[in-house]
Amino acid sequence: MDSDTDNSSIDNDTVVDLLIIGGGPTGLFAAFYAGLRSMSVRIVDSLALLGGQLSTLYPEKYIFDVAGFPKILAKDLVEQLVEQAMYYKPQVCLDEQVQSLDRDESAGHFLVSTSKSTHRARTVLIAAGVGAFQPRKVSIPGADYFEDKGLAYFVSDTTVFRDQRVLVVGGGDSAVDWSNTLAPITQKLWLIHRNDRFRAHPASVDQLKAGSTNIHLWHELRAIEGNSRVERAVIYDNRSKSEQTLEVDAVLVNIGFINSLGPLANWGLEMQGGQIQVDSQMQTSRPGIFAAGDITAHSAKLKLIATGFGEAVIAVNFAAHYLNPKANVFPGHSSNLR
Repeated sequence: MDSDTDNSSIDNDTVVDLLIIGGGPTGLFAAFYAGLRSMSVRIVDSLALLGGQLSTLYPEKYIFDVAGFPKILAKDLVEQLVEQAMYYKPQVCLDEQVQSLDRDESAGHFLVSTSKSTHRARTVLIAAGVGAFQPRKVSIPGADYFEDKGLAYFVSDTTVFRDQRVLVVGGGDSAVDWSNTLAPITQKLWLIHRNDRFRAHPASVDQLKAGSTNIHLWHELRAIEGNSRVERAVIYDNRSKSEQTLEVDAVLVNIGFINSLGPLANWGLEMQGGQIQVDSQMQTSRPGIFAAGDITAHSAKLKLIATGFGEAVIAVNFAAHYLNPKANVFPGHSSNLR
């Protein structure tokens, strides 16, 4: 199998054993484990790179809940997961938005249509995380013009903020974590939050308060100013309405994300609160279609990367059994398979 991410090199008429929708941590580990079970695999993802939210939202943040790593940068975890996933050379199709999922009963396989092509697979694993997501954007003077000119909603490279004067907007995990990450490398850092209640891990909030970040509670962003790039940010106290202008080089807005299941909501799957209902085998209400990771709902659900890995293994093993009912669900320990 070709792991080249050039979609043009892939023969879409080839029917693969398992099509994985989503190239985040769960999907990547599922691809590896399916290869371990000698299944042919194709990964389809709407993003232009593998890694899901770890790559696009917080590549420079540390992850603490993956077994074997006391802590690891998100981008480094993705690098390791991709290396592992590519061991059995799955086909990878990036920058493709999945639109429909149908079954060709006469041929005995599924048809997954995307913005670029139609893929054929005997089983499907949906590992699409939280679905399609976009950052909540600020609607203030200057926001549209200064986006990517000093106004950012994601951080892909922390070095661009080195020795800069940075304003962080928000009070959740992302805003607090990024403030803690950027404080040691910036010239000056402010954080504004519209109230006095942080929606972040208490230990992270304690670190924020003990650090060098200038915290302004009950404050919001009123305007962004400058010439070709961000030069100033106008903030205001939402109680007294008094304003002040900060001389800044960058504004990082972390006020949440808008999640959408998109076309997935119309695939005839049983849903629960915006998530796909699965059974103990990670199978959905449609036979042959499995799901794992944050997109799923079941009675023991925990939204952790670690549990996503476990769900991926369960889904792959039962997909292999679905393809060949004579095959054991559990093939044995990996040390015995190679």
